[in-house]
Amino acid sequence: MGKIISKQDISEIEELKKEGKKIVLCHGVFDLVHLGHIIHFEEAKKMGDVLVVSITAAEYVRKGPGRPYFDDEMRLKFLSSIACIDYVMLSEEYTVDDIIETIEPDLYVKGAEYAKAENDITEKIKEEVKLVRSHGGDIAYTTGQVFSSTKLINHALPALSEEVKEFALDFHQRYSIEDIRNFTNAMKNIKVLVVGDVIIDEYIYCNVQGIMSKDRGYSARYQYAEQYLGGTLAVARHLASFSDNVTLMSIIGIEETVHSRMLDELSDKMRVDMTYSNVFKTIVKSRYVSLNEKREELDKIFAINNLPTPMCIDKEALDSFKCKLQEKIGQYDAVILCDFGHGLIDSEVMDIIQENAKFLALNCQTNSSNYGKNLITKYKRADVFALDQRELGLAFSNYQQGEDELLLRLAEYFDSYGWLTQGSKGATSVENKILKMCPAFTLKVKDTIGAGDAFFALASLAVAAGAPIEVGTFIGNIAGALAANIVGNKESIEKVNVLKYASTLLNM
Repeated sequence: MGKIISKQDISEIEELKKEGKKIVLCHGVFDLVHLGHIIHFEEAKKMGDVLVVSITAAEYVRKGPGRPYFDDEMRLKFLSSIACIDYVMLSEEYTVDDIIETIEPDLYVKGAEYAKAENDITEKIKEEVKLVRSHGGDIAYTTGQVFSSTKLINHALPALSEEVKEFALDFHQRYSIEDIRNFTNAMKNIKVLVVGDVIIDEYIYCNVQGIMSKDRGYSARYQYAEQYLGGTLAVARHLASFSDNVTLMSIIGIEETVHSRMLDELSDKMRVDMTYSNVFKTIVKSRYVSLNEKREELDKIFAINNLPTPMCIDKEALDSFKCKLQEKIGQYDAVILCDFGHGLIDSEVMDIIQENAKFLALNCQTNSSNYGKNLITKYKRADVFALDQRELGLAFSNYQQGEDELLLRLAEYFDSYGWLTQGSKGATSVENKILKMCPAFTLKVKDTIGAGDAFFALASLAVAAGAPIEVGTFIGNIAGALAANIVGNKESIEKVNVLKYASTLLNM
C-alpha cells in the first residue's frame, strides 16, 4: 500500500536515499487508472528501489473543462492502493517541477509514447529532463503497451455529450492531432494587426443581501474588485499565444494606471502601438457580480460604463490614428478587426482597412450601448467574419427567415465565409453555401464574457494561416470552451491548453 505524503513531509524518502535506495518518480494526471498504468508502474519499480507517483492537481490539469473526471482525493486514494507504489504525492503546478525539486529522483520514468520529443504536445518534457539531470537524476522510458485514460473516459463515462462524441469521431476521420499541431504552428509566423476598441473590464465582487427595505434595488455587501484587459486587448492576448508577430493599434486615454497595466501584461507578448488622447477616456465597463460557489459560476447583478455621449473620439487623436493605420496596415498578413461600436471605427477607418488589408477578419458587435446601430452590414468586405445570433438577426431585420437562411445571405453579401456563434448550441460555419454545425464542447461555464472573442480570434487566425474553415471552427470552439471557464478576460487562451483539449477530443 502506497502512502500519501505532502511535499513538506518527505523525511522517509530522505532517509531511504541516505540508505542508498534508488528513488524512481512517475508523474501524470492518472484520471482513470487502467492496465497500461499498472504495467507502467510495475516496470518503473523494477528500475529502482522506491517508487513515487505524483499527480497534477485538478486546477492545473489542461485537458479541457470537466477534466480530470475524478478529483485529487479520489485519484490519490486509488493510486495509494496499488501494491508496487510506495508513495503518492500531489503536484500543485502545471508541470512536475515542484516534485522533482522536492524529492530529487534518481530516475524520472515516462511511458513509451514520450520517447519521441515530437509527440510531446506540452513541449515540456525536455525541460523536465534537464531539471532532473540538474539534480543528479536521469530519464528512462517504459516499454509496455500504451493505453489511454482519456479515450476510456470519453467512451465509458459521461464526460462528453453524445453530440460531441459523434462530431469528434467524424472530424477525426479527416484530421489528426498532428494536423491540428501543424496548423497551430503555422499561425506562429502570421504577421497580425489587431484593430479595435480598448476596454477595461472591472468585476466588482459582492454578496447580495436582498432587496432594499424602502426601494426596489438590490442591497449587496462589497467584497473586492478586479480589473482585466478586455475588448481588443483580450483578443490580441489570445492571438499572441499563437503568433510571434502581433501588433495592437487603438486609441486610449492618458490614464497612467491603464498605461502601466498594459505595459506590464502586454509588452513582452506583442507590439502595442497606441494613439493617446487628452480628451477621450479609456473605456471601463464595470460589472457587479456574485459568485455562486456551488456551481463556480458568476451571477451578474448590474453593469455600468463610462462611454461618452455621443460615442465619438476627439478629431486630433482620431486623425493621428488614421494616419498611422494608413501607413502601416500594408505590412501585415492579416487584420483582425474588433468593432465594438464605441467610436474608434468610423467610416474613414473602415475604408482604410477594407481597401488595404491583405486578409480581413471581421467581428462587429452589438451591445446595450449601440443596439441596432452597429450592424455588420455597414461593411462591404470581410474575408472571414464571426457574429452571434442577435447580431445576425439585426443585420437583415428579417424575422421571417431562420438563422441558416440569414447566415447564407450574409456569406453571399460578403462573398466569403464565416461563423455564427450560438452559445450553448456551439457554432455554425458557412462556406460555399454549405453550413456545418459544431456543438459546444462544454456546458460547464464560469463566465461567458469573452468566449465569443476567443472563438473569433483563434478561428480567424487559423484560417489566415491556411487551415480549412472546419479546422478554424474546431479550434475556435475549443477556445470558446476554455474562455467560458475563465472569469472575464483574466487569462488568455494558451496554445498548450488548446492542443491538450484538442488531443482529448480527438482521442476517441
